[in-house]
Amino acid sequence: ASGHVDRFQDYMVKDLKNGECFRADHLIENTLEKMLTDKKVPDETKEDIRKILPTIDNMNKHEMGETLKKFNIKSPVTGNDISDPIDFNLMFATAIGPTGTLKGYLRPETAQGIFVNFKRLLEFNGGKLPFGGAQIGSAFRNEISPRSGLIRVREFTMAEIEYFVDPHEKDTFPKFDLVRDLKVALFSGTLQMDGKGPQEKTLGQAVADGTIANESLAYFLGRIYLFLVKVGIDTKKFRFRQHLPNEMAHYACDCWDAELKTSYGWIECVGCADRSCYDLTQHSKATGQKLVAERKLAEPISFINELPTFDYNYYLYSQFCKVNKGVIGKVFKTEAKLISEHLSGLASEEVDVIDKTLQGKGEAEISIKGQLFTLKPDMLSVSRFEKTIHVEEFTPSVIEPSFGIGRVMYSLFEHNFKTREGDEQRTYLALPPIIAPYKCSVLPLSNNAELLPFISQISRDLLNFDISHKVDSSSGSIGRRYARTDAISIPYGITVDFDTLKEPNSATLRERDTMKQIRAPISELAEIVRDLAQQRRTWDNILSTYPVFEQQESTK
Repeated sequence: ASGHVDRFQDYMVKDLKNGECFRADHLIENTLEKMLTDKKVPDETKEDIRKILPTIDNMNKHEMGETLKKFNIKSPVTGNDISDPIDFNLMFATAIGPTGTLKGYLRPETAQGIFVNFKRLLEFNGGKLPFGGAQIGSAFRNEISPRSGLIRVREFTMAEIEYFVDPHEKDTFPKFDLVRDLKVALFSGTLQMDGKGPQEKTLGQAVADGTIANESLAYFLGRIYLFLVKVGIDTKKFRFRQHLPNEMAHYACDCWDAELKTSYGWIECVGCADRSCYDLTQHSKATGQKLVAERKLAEPISFINELPTFDYNYYLYSQFCKVNKGVIGKVFKTEAKLISEHLSGLASEEVDVIDKTLQGKGEAEISIKGQLFTLKPDMLSVSRFEKTIHVEEFTPSVIEPSFGIGRVMYSLFEHNFKTREGDEQRTYLALPPIIAPYKCSVLPLSNNAELLPFISQISRDLLNFDISHKVDSSSGSIGRRYARTDAISIPYGITVDFDTLKEPNSATLRERDTMKQIRAPISELAEIVRDLAQQRRTWDNILSTYPVFEQQESTK
């Protein structure tokens, strides 16, 4: 029903000698990028390559084949000739049941489960729009050439939101003002085709000039941006790229990817598509069930035996034709069911034509699948009545943000892997405190028994605030232990030293990125760490509140 079996595919080429397969667009892109850095390649050819590279995603099968031949592209592994591009479906096929005769597919996305449950979700929300459903789970795609660690794999974790909205309200999203002035790098289809780079503009400007289709889509682009930046993505390595027409998924009418720059180049990490009403319509056709919402009319509409016409897509089912199945069954026998179903599904205008023909001529001919059948007046009756409707039914549109968790995590690790200034051997992982697995480490300066009660007290205080922490009382210098905690991205470290024994009891708090420390009462440390981890306070605020700790002073 979703259309993935027929249309979810990439183009593939094969090594003509050993049969090794490659994804055509990736092979073209990688080969042309290498040619750009090759001093032996003429400048004219390089200029041609620069024009072609932005259009690769928009190429059809024939255009890819022509490009492969034009640049004489071979297998990157063996140097052998390769085949012309062929279609390759990315769905994982499987046999269901002991006989294996029933064919099934592993899901390529989590979204379809939400669409199937649309009626229940709508009921749960009191029949009102807009609302969203979210799902996290595994998806499977039969990738032609898995590579690059977490970047391209056959089984991966997705997190998707399906946000159902009235098509009339997509252009006036109520929360859009929250992100209207947010400036982001947009790499529109036009800029790609012109060979230009991304352009920074506010989301409000992008909607106004038509770069982004509507406010609803732009709002979710803004939320995606804010989320990724909050969890630690570098804004200088972030852009939104619009899908080109040939690249657009079969279900989308507009789609943007949040692309993040890594050592593998720009990689698509989050997709945000306006799927319009495609999915609900397809599932409705496949199941015969109405997957619609209702919109209250400003004024009730009355009509006699004919449907009112609206300027937008909606469903309104009314029965005007009553079929006499007994008479039809006696006359047409095996074709009776076919005729009854056909008559029951006719629009009011078609029923009126048949009714008038029966009244005027005493019989009427209908054509079903190329066969002609003659109807008599006793085979059906047409009801005449006035009907008033107060609501109209319509198929909601869907905005879908879709996160590839593995790709986002890889980008996070790469963007936040850093070295200490002046010492490239000292590395640390600078994940923001809000997502760091451990928020704090607790370190005794030594294994002296007098310090242990304070370690236990601080650990209990942190647990009372639900702060995940790690106690490291292992041997080794305090500097070496700081380095270990920095390597696993613990943002804060509490150190209990011999000055802690003095009244009032205090300890130092170290910040990972700046390595600066303050000294604060033990009773306040857990609350300070909580506020920092939850972004209620900043480290600069803490530095201005508590005395900066410069060096270790000890009485022992």
